Amino acid sequence: MLFEHLELRLASGDMLQISGPNGSGKTSLLRLLAGLMQPTAGEVRLNGMALSARRHELTSNLLWIGHAAGIKDLLSAEENLSWLCALHRPATRVAIWAALAAVGLQGFEDVPCHTLSAGQQRRVALARLYLDSPPLWILDEPFTALDKQGVAQLEEHLARHCESGGMVVLTTHHTLARMPAGYRNIDLGQWAV
Repeated sequence: MLFEHLELRLASGDMLQISGPNGSGKTSLLRLLAGLMQPTAGEVRLNGMALSARRHELTSNLLWIGHAAGIKDLLSAEENLSWLCALHRPATRVAIWAALAAVGLQGFEDVPCHTLSAGQQRRVALARLYLDSPPLWILDEPFTALDKQGVAQLEEHLARHCESGGMVVLTTHHTLARMPAGYRNIDLGQWAV
């Protein structure tokens, strides 16, 4: 058991940072919220109903980016985004190139991802946040491998997403410099069993 008696709500405009020591269940909580795991007790609800009954609604309203970049090394940055978007929200080539430019990867659209640095690979994954994306973003350690400029840009983008009515749940050991009005932090170390 990682934690118990945990209750939280997320509304439009909210940003929820999950913090705590390694092994406290941060990634597990994100996986529960994204419907990738089932709780051993209690339930996750979406708009008042059990998540299991609203799975289609969740998948159409959720963008998950895990701790790993989640990209295919042999595919180019454009091919990766095209493939990932095809799962739920297909994107045009123009939109994909604009998203890659937004994360500083203009000129790398056709480059196989295995030749990119770890930070550039992370930027390919994060470019999904610049496409037509759903309102709920669940991000596991999104700042991993980013330089200072990339961190500042991502912080700004996350805050703007919330300020325009979106929602963000993220784990990070990084202290955020830019937080929207609906920012909260839950330290799982306090909920440990």
